[in-house]
Amino acid sequence: MPYTANERRYEAMQYARCGKSGLKLPRVSLGLWHNFGSCDAFDNMRAMLRAAFDCGITHIDMANNYGPVPGAAEENFGRVFEKDLRPYRDELVLSSKAGYTMWPGPYGDFGSRKYLLASLDQSLKRTGLEYFDIFYSHRMDPETPLEETMGALASAVQQGKALYAGISNYDGETTARAAAILKELHCPFIINQSRYSIFDRTIEKNGLKAYAAAHGVGVIAFSPLAQGLLTDKYLHGVPADSRIKKSGVFLKESALTPERLAQIAALNELAAARGQTLAQMALSWVLKDSGVTSVLIGASRPQQIVENAAIVNAAPFTQQELDEIERIAAVR
Repeated sequence: MPYTANERRYEAMQYARCGKSGLKLPRVSLGLWHNFGSCDAFDNMRAMLRAAFDCGITHIDMANNYGPVPGAAEENFGRVFEKDLRPYRDELVLSSKAGYTMWPGPYGDFGSRKYLLASLDQSLKRTGLEYFDIFYSHRMDPETPLEETMGALASAVQQGKALYAGISNYDGETTARAAAILKELHCPFIINQSRYSIFDRTIEKNGLKAYAAAHGVGVIAFSPLAQGLLTDKYLHGVPADSRIKKSGVFLKESALTPERLAQIAALNELAAARGQTLAQMALSWVLKDSGVTSVLIGASRPQQIVENAAIVNAAPFTQQELDEIERIAAVR
C-alpha cells in the first residue's frame, strides 16, 4: 500500500539550528547503527522509518559500515527510500560517514582522501541517493594529515555529493583545527557527532562541548542511552532479545555491576516521578541545554520511536532534578 506521510508531522517535533548554519535538525534524530542489518526484518525497518517521519523526525543518520554486514544499513535504507520516502527527499536530512574498516587492504579505513571519496561514492550507490545532506569523517586518523582528510570533505561538497561537512568522534582540540582548515577551504562545516549520555561525559572533559558552543558548531549525540543501560530493560535480569544477548559487542553483561544496576534503579525512580520512562528522561537530559542540537536514537520497533520522539513535549528539568541526576551518576 502506498505510503502517505502524516500531515501533522511537523506539529509533533521541535527543530534547532545546527550551529551557525541555516540547517535545522529535529531535536530527535534516528540512527541506523543497529537493527538495519542484513539479518534484520525488512518490514520492521520500513515501519520504523515510516514511524520516524510521521513523528517529524526528518534526520536519518547512517554510516558506510553499519550492518551487519557492512553496508547493509545503507542498502536497506535505500530500499525503503525508493518505496516510501523518495517523494519527500527535500524534507529529509540524510547523512552518512566513512572512517572505519570497509574493505581489506591499506585503502579501506581511516581518513585518506582515497578512502573517504571512494567510500562516499559507494554509499551513494547503496542508498540510491544523488547526494547526502551531511557527510562525515567518522573518526580521527593518527597518521593521515588532518589537511588531507578535511580536504576530502571539502571536495565532497564541491562535487555536489554532500551539502555540509561533519566530523564524528573528534575531540575539542582536533575539532578546532578541523574547523580552521575547512574555513580556509570555504567548506560549510556544521556538526560534530559524538557519544554523550548521563553515564558518558567525555565531550564535557575533552573540550568539544565548550568549543562547539563558543564557535557555533552543532553537536549531535549518539549512544544517549548508553547502549541500553539507561532504560528499564536490565532492572530484572537480561532479556533474551536484548543487545547483550544478541551480540555482546558494544555492551557486555559484565557492565551490569551491582553498583551500575543501583544507579539505573535510582534514575528509573526519578524518571517515574517526572512522568517519563528512564529512556525518555535520559534523552531529555542530553537535550537539557543548547549545547546539543539533536539526539540520535536507535530503535528495534516503531513504538520506541514514537515514545522517544515525545520527549520534545516534556517538562524542563528543575535544578533539584539535575542535582539528583549528578549525585546518582557520580556514585560508583
